[in-house]
Amino acid sequence: MHNRALHDTLAAYVEEAAWQLAAEVADGAEIPFELMEEGRATSPLYCYRPLVAEFVAGRGGMLARLPSHAGAVRRLAALPSVDAYLERRGERPPRGDASTRAEAALNAFLGAVWEDASDFVFDATRFEAAYGELERAAYEGCSLTRVLAPVEGLVIESEEVPLGEGLGLARATALQDAPLELRGDPFATVAVLSLETAPGEPGGLELAGRRLRRLQTALRLWDDAEPAIGPTAWARTDDGPWLHVPLSGGVRRMTGDCLLAADEEDPLRAFCALVDRRTPRQGELAWALRRFELGCERPRALEALTDWLLAARALFGDAREATAAGALARLAAICAAPEQRDDLTARLHETVTLERAAIAGLARPAPLVEEQVSELGSRVRAVLRDVLCGHLDIDVRSVADRLLAAAEHPEHDRDSTADMPALG
Repeated sequence: MHNRALHDTLAAYVEEAAWQLAAEVADGAEIPFELMEEGRATSPLYCYRPLVAEFVAGRGGMLARLPSHAGAVRRLAALPSVDAYLERRGERPPRGDASTRAEAALNAFLGAVWEDASDFVFDATRFEAAYGELERAAYEGCSLTRVLAPVEGLVIESEEVPLGEGLGLARATALQDAPLELRGDPFATVAVLSLETAPGEPGGLELAGRRLRRLQTALRLWDDAEPAIGPTAWARTDDGPWLHVPLSGGVRRMTGDCLLAADEEDPLRAFCALVDRRTPRQGELAWALRRFELGCERPRALEALTDWLLAARALFGDAREATAAGALARLAAICAAPEQRDDLTARLHETVTLERAAIAGLARPAPLVEEQVSELGSRVRAVLRDVLCGHLDIDVRSVADRLLAAAEHPEHDRDSTADMPALG
């Protein structure tokens, strides 16, 4: 099966349509019939074939009001070749956009489910046969690659959390066809990615790598636990065997787990979409984001200190400044309320002094040191997250300078900075 989401959506739609069409027949509506001649010419046999497709087409407006109709049309419109399915069913694809052709395919699919039937009931055998025909036609020449990658540091409350466009999160124990190596821990979370590729398109594994890296970026920005994709994944194409695939990346620090509650799924889904859409490929923000992620891959927070300092200087530093003092003051201006900025700035300066001590081998990764460095990473994370979400202007340096100027001259800038809340 190429598309489980389409399968389940169409099953729900067919079941709803069965109830509606059966009610129409019970109220007196008649299914038209066609007289068919069979047998030999010398002794012909005649039979009546119900014209289900014609009956269904005449009730398109009624069926369009069913709750699952819009989802079924949307998923059909996303298929590689709806026209091929219509042609296989002996119908000419209509002119118009993808939704128009998907509507025609949906009616043709109902006709296939109840072909030669005289009553409308949901029959699983009929449905599976019709769905198999739909997939064979729509996916002819396409390959389906499925990738399963462990997500370390994330525990989900629901069994599955769809994220869109073939990507989702799932409990490892809910994946019945997954390799046994992934299903040993009842709390383990797995990223599930399904990709359809047509001939001539980039390979599924290449596309999967980019999608998983973008998911990892979103998860690292989402929570201080820094969830991360594991070092290896499992992949299969069509019905081939599962293959063990190494992934790039460092070792995740043991910083606790992020628990994703059911009421947090929609915010995470929206956040992942924002990160996917707004992450820059070049410039200061892109460079700072990469430095932040490199810090997340260090085995200890103390080893991440230099990466996070570089990220802070990329976001807040000035080329004319020889030290990081200006960048730290601006970071504190963004992240703390006016009455707390001096304390935060002092703590950040203390954190900077740890870098030279760490280089000289004098600083050890004691709990208090790790906590001190982690605060810097948390502040940089908050800024990056709010910039990508659009809560902060991308020119955070100018925003911070305005906040600092307002603190020095509150009587002039009180109104212009009243709507600039500090990041927690």
